[in-house]
Amino acid sequence: MKKAFLIVLVSLIGNMAAKAQQSGAKSVYFELGGPGLASFNFDTRFGHKQDGLGMRVGFGGFSLDGSGVVFFPVGLNYLIGKDTKNYFEVGAGVTPLIATEDFTNDGGTFTSTFGHLNFGYRYQPPSSGFTFRAFVTPIFGEFGFFPYYGGVSFGYKF
Repeated sequence: MKKAFLIVLVSLIGNMAAKAQQSGAKSVYFELGGPGLASFNFDTRFGHKQDGLGMRVGFGGFSLDGSGVVFFPVGLNYLIGKDTKNYFEVGAGVTPLIATEDFTNDGGTFTSTFGHLNFGYRYQPPSSGFTFRAFVTPIFGEFGFFPYYGGVSFGYKF
């Protein structure tokens, strides 16, 4: 079941990346908080516009004393704005994670996923330049629901 999930996830990411090659605004950013905890991400719009429907994909995590957790946030988002640089962002996605060593009871590898929503502000210039995001990201999974989780990101639009 886990292999089938990973195959579907990789196929979905590949299709999204192919679509992103033909799209409008693209950016890379470092996110602190959010579904990747401390992650590097790529974001793009599906159309030839600065706003509208898009996607994000990233990787992040942390390591403590030889054990670690790696996050792979993937999601769809929608930007709404009246000018060409300030946007309201809404989105949803899933974050697979892999934890090793001390994070499991048997010293092996643990995999899981959790869902996330995204509501926040995005500054994105009309042409290339500095980007900024501040957001609330409720997360949910087998552990429960955390509605007041969030984060910030800093990056570059090209």
